[in-house]
Amino acid sequence: MMEIADFDSLRRAMAENSEEPEGPARNARAEQLLAEAEKLNIPLAVVEALGHQLKVYNYSSEKDKMFVPFARLLRMWDERPEDFDEYETHSLHWVFKWMTAGMLDQPHIPLASIEKWLGEMEHRYRLAGHSERAVRSAEFSVAGHVGDLPRAERAYAAWLAADRDRMADCHACELHGQGGWQLKNGRDEAALELWGPVLDGEYSCAHEPHTVLASSLAPLLRLGRVDEARAHHLRGFRLVRPMESMRGAYADHVEFCALTGNEARGLELLAERPAYFTDTGQPRSRMDFLAVVALLMDRLTGLGLGGQRVPGPAGRSWTAGELAGHARAGALELAARFDARNGTSYVGDQLRERMAQRPLVDRLPLGVRAARTAPAGQHAPVVRPPAPDQAEQAEQPSLPALLAEARRLSDALRPHALEAWAAVARAAEETEVDTYVRAEIADHTAMGRGPEGVELFERAAELYAEAGDEGEAIAARARAAYVRALSGELDEALAAIDEPYDRILALYADDATGVRQTASVLMSRARILMRQVHERSTGAGDAEQAVRELLALVGGRGGSDVRLVSRAAEGRAMLAELAEHAGDGERAGELFRQATAQFVGAELPWFAVEYEVRVAALAHEQGDLAEAERALRAALEHGGPYVEPVGRAQLHLQLAEVVGGRGAAEEAAEHALEAAHWADEAGQSGTLGAWARHQLGGFLLRQGRFAEAAEVLESALADLSAETHGAGAVVQTQWWLGDCLSELGEHHAAAERRLQAAEIARHWPEQHDHATLAHLAAESLGNAGLPAEADQAYTRAGELWRAMGNVHFLVRSLRARAWLALRTEAGPEGARKLMAEAVRECEAALDAVEDPAAAERLAGELGHTHRQFGDLLARSVPEDADDRAIRKAFEAALAEMAAAISVFAGLGEDGLHSRTAAELAAGWLEADLSRPAAATARARAVLDAYEGADPADETVRARRAEARQLLEPTEE
Repeated sequence: MMEIADFDSLRRAMAENSEEPEGPARNARAEQLLAEAEKLNIPLAVVEALGHQLKVYNYSSEKDKMFVPFARLLRMWDERPEDFDEYETHSLHWVFKWMTAGMLDQPHIPLASIEKWLGEMEHRYRLAGHSERAVRSAEFSVAGHVGDLPRAERAYAAWLAADRDRMADCHACELHGQGGWQLKNGRDEAALELWGPVLDGEYSCAHEPHTVLASSLAPLLRLGRVDEARAHHLRGFRLVRPMESMRGAYADHVEFCALTGNEARGLELLAERPAYFTDTGQPRSRMDFLAVVALLMDRLTGLGLGGQRVPGPAGRSWTAGELAGHARAGALELAARFDARNGTSYVGDQLRERMAQRPLVDRLPLGVRAARTAPAGQHAPVVRPPAPDQAEQAEQPSLPALLAEARRLSDALRPHALEAWAAVARAAEETEVDTYVRAEIADHTAMGRGPEGVELFERAAELYAEAGDEGEAIAARARAAYVRALSGELDEALAAIDEPYDRILALYADDATGVRQTASVLMSRARILMRQVHERSTGAGDAEQAVRELLALVGGRGGSDVRLVSRAAEGRAMLAELAEHAGDGERAGELFRQATAQFVGAELPWFAVEYEVRVAALAHEQGDLAEAERALRAALEHGGPYVEPVGRAQLHLQLAEVVGGRGAAEEAAEHALEAAHWADEAGQSGTLGAWARHQLGGFLLRQGRFAEAAEVLESALADLSAETHGAGAVVQTQWWLGDCLSELGEHHAAAERRLQAAEIARHWPEQHDHATLAHLAAESLGNAGLPAEADQAYTRAGELWRAMGNVHFLVRSLRARAWLALRTEAGPEGARKLMAEAVRECEAALDAVEDPAAAERLAGELGHTHRQFGDLLARSVPEDADDRAIRKAFEAALAEMAAAISVFAGLGEDGLHSRTAAELAAGWLEADLSRPAAATARARAVLDAYEGADPADETVRARRAEARQLLEPTEE
């Protein structure tokens, strides 16, 4: 901890404390610094320390503490205003606004006191010559809080009409307040329009766009602009998360989760901020927080999860139901205190309305991982039958009705026919049914059990035979044989199918059974023989013969019998598989397309999904990405609501990769988002879901949506592993995340991610990724203000570039180290040595290269190195240097610029812009060296170089403008 020996050290300590995270620790340090300031016996030191204390209190959960230092400051101002410098005078008047808002947040402060304070503020602003804009804004806040809407309307109009001056809130904060008034009046569109410049980054401050992003969530949902709402949540929560003072905005994000089916993420948000339940420094934001906690807990309880353990106030465990009651009681108690203070019911009315909200979206996928909270299928629009307990509560159809429905679904091959037969089976337990029905029940129950259905198929066969349907009995035994093949008992299956096959053909020849039963047996046999081809790569001829026999039987017989059409389509798909097995991908693709066309034509599109996926895979192998994309889109369309979640996830993920491959990053991101959502629904968050989030983050990064991408990539990294997804995926995710964090200005975090990725890549045989990541990490470390660490990383990267023979990046690492040296103990001398080494490396490589194109690229690198060397020499002159030292440095810099100009001139048109930039830099040096004629010559050389150039070219315009600027003082 810095020792406070004088006023300068106090100021440095306060500046350092201002950079610390918001919270009690920073507040405590401010209190210590005030005590130290009082020992200096300098009035301004105490004023500044009080101002610092007031500021950190305001930006923390201990806002109620700021009234004491402000009262002391005001008393000091009234007694000795000369102790305040210009900045502190401005600050004193500025924080009047904080006091008004702060008093509103404290229900124990009487409304009369707040009104009196508002008058005091107006009086003092008038005396100081300030506009009444800030006063009217404060009055608007008071009127809006108590529910005096006519007065709020008048104050709002006066606020906007008054002149903006130094006391007015920043544009971002003002627009937030103005948009809030539009919301209060039910004008969501108008609010979002007002907030546009803040959301677009035109205006910002310490708390914006943080609060605007949070406030925009509910109106966007109400307007159905869910994609924007999702983006604002991911982007905004990232800004709010580290700021303790933003409990109100944090509450908006919890509310968003409760209104969009993201209850699990809402619980994660609560777990991150346990102190928000109990911090009492700002009662109004605590009331808002408890209200949305109650909303979220009610949502969980409504989903049947009232007994689920949830994060809550420390000291005990909580269920959702218990926390709902606790939070509601706490919020209403605080609202009652505000209403008692205000003499209205407005706060309580608004609060109850907030807690009574219903979800605005069933479930809005966010892209980040969140464990399910709703029972399986609650949110997923996959068509499912009623659960048994739901069916029991409803009026039960009769057994004949259930049986008729099950047979209808089976005959038409409709989805969920097996569930209908399950309902028949349950109903049959209560009554006596004939043998044939028992056979049907056993048969369809077996179909739902997969490899475990062999014995039930055999039982069904016995019952069919007992009921006198020999053909269906044989078909059931054939199905049993096929199930054996699925279970790995291929030899047993091959042996078991022979007798049913022979018997069904004999029966069919005698007209003792129908086409359906015969086709069923032939299909089972063909499937078994296809298993042999796939598992043992033998018997392709037998399989093809079996398939063609099936097609000969059902070909042309289908008509309206979808079962026979389905057999024909599946047979066509089997021929496709055999063609693929033989290496004829083109033929296989055509046959698969024929099969899908048959299924779709028979209004059985869900059966076409598998084969469209096969078409997509074949097309991808053949490089026909357009066909792959078409087939995947068709698979999604054909599957409709019947594809299970894992299948949907896979389809969307494949489509994301194909669409992203042709550069459509926005649509690819939409598919990756869907893939992540359906993977979560399928319980595969840690496997398929992590890969989908990895892809989604990359596509968001491509669009420049860095905050959203960072949230998604961090979520992906929680599950990605080298064992499951491959080390490459882990490294790429870290790499992308580092790029996002760098763009967001989070340079220290970016360096950590890049170094972590580099450590993994260090063990790879090919070292290019390792070198690149080390280089990027060095860049981040430098931007994070860690020059020594950055130099180490650049040194490591340089060694790798040298080992790989990559001169360009070796030279760039040396140049970067040279600039860093100015900030380390190496100093200007070390910087010059490193830049000189970069020049030598370039020149040596240029002497050795034979390829003209490579030589041209190296020449460009050499020119830029000379140019940077000149800049470095000019900028490294000590502030206290004498004229002789300055001239010497500038002359050396000018020599490097001349060398750069010469190199760029040799590159012709390709080096034009670089040459003119160096020429202008040299011109300014000539001017600094009091050589106006030389400076003029260089400026005119630039203008001559662009004679006849395109005037619309931005670089040309900028160079010409600078050249004319250089000419002005020399011509005068």
